[in-house]
Amino acid sequence: MSNAIAVAGAGMHPWGKWGRNFVEYGVHAARAALADAGIAWSDVDLVVGGETVRNGYAGYVAGSTFAQALGWNGARIATSYAACATGAQAIDTARARILAGMSEVALVVGADTTPKGFLAPNAGERWNDPDWLRFRLLGMTNPAYFALYARRRMDLYGATSEDFAQVKVKNSRHGLENPNARYRKEVAVADVLGSAVVSDPLHLLDICATSDGAAAVVLTSLDYARRHGLADPVRVEAVSTVTPTFPNAVIDMPLLATDCTGASGEPEHTFKESIALAAYEEAGIAPSDVDVAEVYDLSTALELDWIEDLGLCKRGEAEVLLRAGDTTLGGRIPVNPSGGLACFGEAVPAQAIAQVCELTWQLRGQAGGRQVEGARVGITANQGLFGHGSAVLLAR
Repeated sequence: MSNAIAVAGAGMHPWGKWGRNFVEYGVHAARAALADAGIAWSDVDLVVGGETVRNGYAGYVAGSTFAQALGWNGARIATSYAACATGAQAIDTARARILAGMSEVALVVGADTTPKGFLAPNAGERWNDPDWLRFRLLGMTNPAYFALYARRRMDLYGATSEDFAQVKVKNSRHGLENPNARYRKEVAVADVLGSAVVSDPLHLLDICATSDGAAAVVLTSLDYARRHGLADPVRVEAVSTVTPTFPNAVIDMPLLATDCTGASGEPEHTFKESIALAAYEEAGIAPSDVDVAEVYDLSTALELDWIEDLGLCKRGEAEVLLRAGDTTLGGRIPVNPSGGLACFGEAVPAQAIAQVCELTWQLRGQAGGRQVEGARVGITANQGLFGHGSAVLLAR
């Protein structure tokens, strides 16, 4: 049995630092997605909101908040939270109700207003919260973890700071063509290497910003899509929300150590590899079938990790693809044609949905100057704190 549903509409609010309420961004994205789908708000029977922990009670009940802001229409509601994987979990919640026959038209919205600087835990003392502990005990901000992963690539595979800088150069070039991107400026390798070192070996321009922004999708059953003249829609073929398995032999933010492998040995797959494998297995699609990928480039080095985690090349070969131009527009497997988080920054509940928006436009051939020619299959990759996997596989 196919688990496919249709992406009828996609919409975004441009990323930036706008200083306004997150609801305003979410309503903008939602209305854009509904207009793109040609579906009236009154026809939506389910609203799933991506929770934002920084925006008070309204953010904790985001499904209800967005439904009220759009004008109560009697729809069912749900709210999802999975840190940076929130958007994918919200999409999966909507998909489950559609496949169960309990919904025909779902609106999924994620929006955020972020503070300046590091994303940090909420205030208060919580000694059983690993996210709080890593700040309290070690002062380990997110970029400190990104740097550990970057150093690992350098030690294992011979990656260089110039390789990392080339990822930023590529993504900044892609972002020039994206009207929703926050940063639309070409960057040279020298600019990256000349920017301040944040956590060695990563420079300021290797690391993504924190942003305000929103994204939304309208999801429907394939039967509804057919009845309403949505011919050959982009389909969600799989959503992966897997958790790690013990032993977890690579440190996973926000933890301070790995699990011990002494009793059971190395696992067959790392957590990040298992995220993609679950999506490929569910969809019956192989990595070799993928035409375009949107991955979670919190840092330039992490993009290289994800290329391998998605099976787009063998372990340790991502730099080879990068240097050959395979991951840029016009290459064999373009990665982050949107510009990625390098050009957007993080708006936590929105970013996994934004990846789906980008791939929807790519598979429709509507991505303008950043279009991946002939794209028929795309995959997203994302990860949330505390073991939230996130991959969405789309096809047309």
